[in-house]
Amino acid sequence: MHAPPADTPALPPQQSAAPAWTDGRPTPAATASAGRSEPPWWTWAVVSGLLLLYATLSLRTHERLQSHSFDLAIFEQAVRSYAAGHLPVSEVKGPGFPLLGDHFSPVLALLAPAYWIWPSARTLLVAQAALVAVSALPLMRWAHRALGTAAGVVVGVAYGLSWGIASGVGFDFHEWAFAVPLLACSLAALGQGRPRAAVLWALPLLLVKEDMGLTVAVIGLLAAWRAGKGGRRLGIAAAVAGVAVAALVVGVVLPAFNPSGGYFYVGYVDGDGAGRSLGQLLYAATIGLVTPEVKVTTLVMLLAPTLFLAVRSPLVLVAVPTLLWRGFSEYESHWGTGFHYSLILMPILFAAFVDALQRRGTTTAGLRRHLLGAAGVCVLLLPSHSLGQLFQPLFWKTDPRVAVAHHVMDRIPDGATVQASDRLVPHLVHRTSVSLFGWPDSRPNPEWILVDTRVAPELRWPLDALDESVALAEARSRGYRTAAQESGFVLLSRTR
Repeated sequence: MHAPPADTPALPPQQSAAPAWTDGRPTPAATASAGRSEPPWWTWAVVSGLLLLYATLSLRTHERLQSHSFDLAIFEQAVRSYAAGHLPVSEVKGPGFPLLGDHFSPVLALLAPAYWIWPSARTLLVAQAALVAVSALPLMRWAHRALGTAAGVVVGVAYGLSWGIASGVGFDFHEWAFAVPLLACSLAALGQGRPRAAVLWALPLLLVKEDMGLTVAVIGLLAAWRAGKGGRRLGIAAAVAGVAVAALVVGVVLPAFNPSGGYFYVGYVDGDGAGRSLGQLLYAATIGLVTPEVKVTTLVMLLAPTLFLAVRSPLVLVAVPTLLWRGFSEYESHWGTGFHYSLILMPILFAAFVDALQRRGTTTAGLRRHLLGAAGVCVLLLPSHSLGQLFQPLFWKTDPRVAVAHHVMDRIPDGATVQASDRLVPHLVHRTSVSLFGWPDSRPNPEWILVDTRVAPELRWPLDALDESVALAEARSRGYRTAAQESGFVLLSRTR
């Protein structure tokens, strides 16, 4: 089999060179191939490899006592609640705190059956690894059909190893894990000229988190724009539903469940509840979206894995609601590349990347350059984010204190009320009622207090070393006795 000449579009022979949605109607070839063919074997190999990487990173991080009360323990308490047959509550957020008053994520109930079998934080971590890994499949299949096998492989690997995915998988568990495959399936369908399928894949996003409503609205508008007459009504209906559900959840549902009677996170955009003046709002909605410079840096980092080609596709508009609320927020962690905040943006940007390559009808040589560039950026950025830890010897060394921590935790009986240090909380959720030591909203006067006094200063939260020492002394003065003290772990028991 001979390679096509350098000036020949790099498209499989069964597909027309025209993009699948240039005039609002899918080409016959795109429609015929969109749902019939089975995924090539190598797509499953890539998904399996990504699953192994993600699960290894997450589980190893958890085993090293590097997972957190915010957010892994909170989500496990939600899933544990669903598994017990009642609405989700979290002791970490506060005594009996109703989590449907914090974020609207009923999709977490889907993990309850798995939690019945394996009641552990590891259940959530493995589930997240599987959800994110499988999200590469629709993107690979689309790239394979539209651009060839090499494109499918590179898109799958570059997406799966991208820094946004790595940051999300490397930091605990989050409900957005459910959004990632839904977005990938929806946008792949939209890019292949199947607006109805795109809308149907997008609608479940409304059960993932309250901020997904506007994302669904954009997908609906794009579907309406590119659909035929019948599909246009479905797209518009989806857009209206996205806005309506978001408004209903933020304005009614969350305040109804929240003990304060409001939506807590509105404080991130209105000055911690004090409100912004009209001038401040205008500034935040204009210059404030690109200042300080960390916001621009993040935008560059988001587009870099796609060689900035994502901006040439209308699909990139699906990222706009998330980028806007992050830029408008006053919470600095929303601005940067850390934590999980870029997780849901990566399937959008890579879908836009595939669409841009498909729409421009690039030559074989041009396609090769774009694919090599995307792979190069992926490799270049890999060491600086979570997946890079897998190549560091320290990541595979187990601190002897880990075994000591589990030995001390084993002294706490099942069903007890506990306050514990941030990184110990996730290891107690499955069998105790645990909250965070030093957090002002934690349940007072627990039966047990467990503190790791040797946490590095830069990793301490919510108390620094001095405040922690004072808090331990106050607990002893209230009648707590030392039940165990070993390698910096202090276990206190309340005198009966």
